[in-house]
Parts: sequence; C-alpha cells; structure tokens
Amino acid sequence: MATPSPLPPAGEVIEVENSEPGSPDAGSRSSGSGSGSGRSSSEYSGWVYHLGVNSIGHEYCHLRFLVIRGKCVAMYKRDPHDNPGLEPIRKGFVSPTLVVEEVGRKKVNHGDVYVLKLYSKLDQTKKGEIACATPGEAQKWTEAFEQAKQQAEYDLTRGVNWKRLQSENEFNLDGHRPRVRRGLGKLVRIGKGPEMLLRQSSDLQSHERVNTNFGGDTGDALEAHEWRFVRTLNGIRIFEDIANSKGGKGILLKSIGVVGANPDTVFEMVLSRDKHKRYEWDMLISDLELVETIDGYCDVVYGTYEPKYLNWWKSKKDFVFSRQWFRGQDGAYNILQSPASHKKKPPRHGYERTHINPTTWEIKRLNTSESTPKCIVTRMVEISPGFWDRWRRRTSSNFERSIPYALLSQVAGLREYFAANPAITSDLPSTVVKSKASESLIIQSELEYSEPNDEFYDALVRGESFEDDSDDDDDDDDDVTTPKAGKVKLKNVSWAIAGLALKRTKASLERSELVTNSIPIAIESSHFHGTVRQAKSEDDPNSWSSPGGEKFMIRGKTYLTDYAKIAGGDPLLKLIAVDWFKVNERFDSVALHPKSLVQSEAAKKIPFILVVNLQVPAKPNYNLVMYYAAEKPVNKGSLLGRFIDGTDAFRDARFKLIPSIVEGYWMVKRAVGTRACLLGKAVTCNYLRQDNFLEIDVDIGSSSVARSIIGLVLGYVTSIVVDLAILVEAKEEKELPEYILGTVRLNRVNPEAAVPI
Repeated sequence: MATPSPLPPAGEVIEVENSEPGSPDAGSRSSGSGSGSGRSSSEYSGWVYHLGVNSIGHEYCHLRFLVIRGKCVAMYKRDPHDNPGLEPIRKGFVSPTLVVEEVGRKKVNHGDVYVLKLYSKLDQTKKGEIACATPGEAQKWTEAFEQAKQQAEYDLTRGVNWKRLQSENEFNLDGHRPRVRRGLGKLVRIGKGPEMLLRQSSDLQSHERVNTNFGGDTGDALEAHEWRFVRTLNGIRIFEDIANSKGGKGILLKSIGVVGANPDTVFEMVLSRDKHKRYEWDMLISDLELVETIDGYCDVVYGTYEPKYLNWWKSKKDFVFSRQWFRGQDGAYNILQSPASHKKKPPRHGYERTHINPTTWEIKRLNTSESTPKCIVTRMVEISPGFWDRWRRRTSSNFERSIPYALLSQVAGLREYFAANPAITSDLPSTVVKSKASESLIIQSELEYSEPNDEFYDALVRGESFEDDSDDDDDDDDDVTTPKAGKVKLKNVSWAIAGLALKRTKASLERSELVTNSIPIAIESSHFHGTVRQAKSEDDPNSWSSPGGEKFMIRGKTYLTDYAKIAGGDPLLKLIAVDWFKVNERFDSVALHPKSLVQSEAAKKIPFILVVNLQVPAKPNYNLVMYYAAEKPVNKGSLLGRFIDGTDAFRDARFKLIPSIVEGYWMVKRAVGTRACLLGKAVTCNYLRQDNFLEIDVDIGSSSVARSIIGLVLGYVTSIVVDLAILVEAKEEKELPEYILGTVRLNRVNPEAAVPI
C-alpha cells in the first residue's frame, strides 16, 4: 500500500486564547479570532495506527490520519490537507466523560508502538485504541484529547445545554460519525507522517520559548545522595554516592554524559532488541530476546554475552532481567532494570547464569540554543561495597573487566553511536505554527511540564547539599547565570536563601485565602482518631506526622518570568488524621461513610475539611485517606476557594502533589521520582463537594504507569519513609507565590495493619 505523503507546512492561523475552561475567569477575554466566543479552536493532526478487532474476531492495524479540531474528531484514510474534499471515515465529538489511558508499549506486526485506549466513563461500548511511534507522541495526543475535553467542558460553562451535548454524536472508534464542522484556530501537527510509525523520531514544533540555562538534574526533590566525582571513563564522568543511605544494599555509581539526540530517540535505542544496532554501542547486553511482556510498561528479557571482551578465559554467560520504564510529565524517561528469573528460561547448557547489577537509566532533554537536539543520559549502577573498596585501594585492577564497568560504559557508547549517525538524531519540527500576533508562539502544554529552567527542586530531603551533580559546564562554582533574555537567576545556596524572602508568611497567606474577620476554631489532633496513629518519634513505624513545608520548593512570585522557585512555608491546612483501609473494590466517597471522621460531631464544627483519598490498586485494594482542616472559612474569591467550588476540569488542571522518599531503596526512589505531578493529568480524579468538605478520590489504578510504580513501591513499603505535599498550582501572576495546602510524612506503613471497611 502506498504511504501518504507528510503534511506540508501550514499557512497563517489564528492566535489562541489560553483561558482555562472551568476557571471563573475563563471566557472573560476575547481571542484573536474576534468571534467573541472567548476561546479559539485548535487543530491537532497527524498519522496514527487504528487498532481493533473486526466482526469475525481478527485483529487489524490500519494507518490513519487523525484530526482534532476544538472538540471535534475525524479520522481519514489519507491526509485531508493534501486531498481537499476527502470525507472522514469516522467522526464525532469529544465529551467531558472521555477517558484517555496510556496503555504503553505493544508489539504490532514487526514493530513496537505506544498505545492509547479511549473510552467513555458513561458508555463502555464507545471505546477503541490508537497507536503512536513514540511515548512522546502518545503524550501529545493525550494532551490533544485533553484540550478537546476542556473545550466540551468550556461549552458547559458557557451555557450549552447538556442534553444538546449528549445528542451530538460522540467520537467512537468502532463506527462512522457525522461530518465535522469547519473552522480552526491553531494548527498543531503531531508526528512527521506515516514514516514516523516506521520508527523515525519526532518532536512537537520548534517555535517555542526556551531558556538556554541548564542547571543539571531536573528533579523536584533533592534526594539523600551525595555524589562525588571519582574518575572519567571514555570522556564520561563517573560519580560515587558517599552518603550513608539507610535503604541501600550496596554502593551506587553513576555515569553522566551528553548525547546528541532527543530523549525519544535515545529511549527507543536503549529498549531496542535489534542486535545489529546494539553491537554498535553496547559491549555487554547486545543479544536480547523478549521472554514475556508483563504490560505496556514492563517486560522480561533474556540475553547472552561473550566474557572474552572482559576476561578472555571465562565461559559464555547468560542472564535474565526485568525492565520497567516511565515517561514523566516533563518528557524525561526512567528505565529500571533488575535481575530476575523466569520459568521459560531455565539455566542453559554451556552457559553460566549470572546476574546483571540493578541499574537505572535517566534520559532528560537538554535545552540549548543549538539546533541539534541533546539530552542528558545518566546510568546508575549498584555494586557490592567490598568489590568497590578493593578497586579504590588499588588492590585489584579488575574493575575495567567487570560487568559494572561495561554498564557504565554504555553512556559513552550511546554518545559515540549517535555522533557517528547524525541522520537518526535530527529533531526537525513536526509542528508548524504561525500566529497573526507573533511569530514566536508559546505552546502551553510543553511549558507546563518541561520547565526549562530546572535549577531547582520541589522538595529538600534532609542531609542533601545544593551541589549540581550533573552539569556538564565548566563553571560549576558560579553563583549566577544570565539567560539570553538578560534576567539574572540565582543558583544553588545563594539562590535558595534569596528565595526565602519571597515566600508568603502564614499570616499573609491566611489573609488572602481565609475569611479574616471570622473567629478561628481550635483544632486539636487529639480530638480526631484515624486508623493510623500519629508518630511519637522519628523512628516510630506505621505512623504519620506533618513535616513543615520548608523541604518543598514551590513557584515564587516571579516564576512566570524567571521560573524561580522558593522554599515552601507552613502549610495552610492542618493534618488532623490519616486512615489506612483495605477493601475488595474501589472505595469512593469515604467522607459519606457513617463511620467516617468527617461525619463526627467534632468534624462538623470545622469550617472546611479537605479529604484526599489515594486509592491504591492491589490485592486487596487499599485506601490511604488524609484529612486536612482549616481553622477559618475559606475565602470564596481566593485560589483555594475557586478550586473548591470550581469545575472538575479546573481542579484537574490545578491539583498538584510533590513526592519525596526520605528513606528507602534507591531503585524505588528512581521509580517514584522527585518531580511535582498534576494528579488530574496523570490519573483519574473524582471530586465530591458537600457541606463543609471537599473529597478528592485519586484513582491510581486508572493509569498503567501509576499501577506499575505503585506495585514496585508496595514491595518495599515497610522500609520506606515518604513525604508528600499537596497544593493548588498557581498559573497567573495574581496567584503567585504558591503556597502548600498540606503535608504528610508516612513512616514505614504496614499493609497488614490496614483496617477493613
């Protein structure tokens, strides 16, 4: 079948209005269209695979061109921009009840693709799957459908009748739908054409605002590591963790290098099982065979290697290990590799079964002024303390002949491979966007998660220094950096100290968010008893406490201009209790349960209670419920007030959580990460607003990625100390600086202690 030609550059389009649907301010400003609607439509288009099962039970995989314009969706056999008058084969409207789930990696025909599952919350028969070439494209399509959902939600806020919306044909991948209306605002092209689905890389358009400062590690929490540079290996820096990590089993080493390719391309290369490609950069695990696919984010592979490249006199060896991978909201990748065993791969005659050291990959985009894409690649390896100590004392020179050496060398191999193959490193724009108002267009969804000035963290873990451990610049001791725009940004300790002056005091925070002329209610934690006890000491297991907000970094007053973050202050709300339940099925609306703390007489006297219900998928399922109380009524005109009484779309776009594992196994820390997460964008959140409370039910099981991570965490939960901070994200100048709603520290929670309900 002849493949359609890629989309040519688009012509001039209309400027986009960035008001949030669901926000009280949405629609208050007119867009560049001059229509007076308060919101312009946007068009997203590109090539995808349409996956499904036909009427006789056979699976199919069809190449299709997908177009999302406003809340309208259409699917074509060819590119309609090249074929005027072409009728769509499927068409319809996106409703606010649409759910888009990233299923993950899947083998289709002879290649790997990344699958999105679409279905309606109200009608499970309206469902289907599309597949993309890279995780990056899958996320962009997810954001495109999210924009369409927000458009549908926005229509409701503008007074469009819900019955009218229901009468419109919803988009259904299993059937034909009415013709889509014309007229567009912004044109966003996803992918570069059908060749993308043949494993070529792509990225969203290049005309976006970036800052060329690179501050190294882009985590939002400072983790309890103290990295010391120990040597250079093939031009790659090697670091040793010299901190006393309570959760570790060995010594941690990491190699860091700059690779001349975009993160999607490097990620694909790391996961690739193509031995001809791996032979060019990987001296150790070049021969890989897929043993089992656990889900779209985890598999088990088997490999062999010839030890003669390390020690010529040793026999052939083989190994089995599992791989888990995650893509963060900022576009960074984490890959976890652990030794494993599998019944399909018993010990093999003539081979010595060995274990590959526990390792991780971290792949993050490096924002530079150069046109060539670059990313920071970090390889982290755990080795035995005895072996490393012998090498450091120079009593053994076998490190260069060891498996850890070969693993750390993979970063250098990748760097040289992409340097020698510039054709596969291109990062040409797959989106062409022009605006009547300006030639430089800010793509909000990209800035939302990438935060190019990541010289800060969202949480500070005790015992952590501010040293920048992955900056490849020579000027590591500089105290300031100067962006191209001419703004001066403080770095490291001097920057953090300066930021303290910009945060809100508890008194000023209460004046803006709470009703000041009301009499505060005295709230004593001793009056409220959850199923998890409050900690009596720092080492008290299966308990909770409420740490201060100074460990978390949040958006400062000038964030919109220089991306500077500041240390958080005291939480606005007080944590009064924590519940730990186990249930057979998902448990929503905890606050309405007759035995709930919220239904007690003492709780009914509190002006406002925020209930955060984290639903943990397992066997059985668990519910971690946190109760936060306000001493005064909430000011309805404040950011918190608008969040409490806003629409679900507004809440989804603002509800943010910052995690920080204080103690625990290092691979669990890498899986959980340290970046702030907009929960409403990552998983399904349901909201219940009644009386004096708002309950947020966070369905962790609604995301394959979240399920995979939580499954790993539960295996180590009794040895983990984790801090969480919740806040409402500030996106406008009048809402800055941000403040922390509440915090919690969970100390070695025991699943066996969960209470049935």
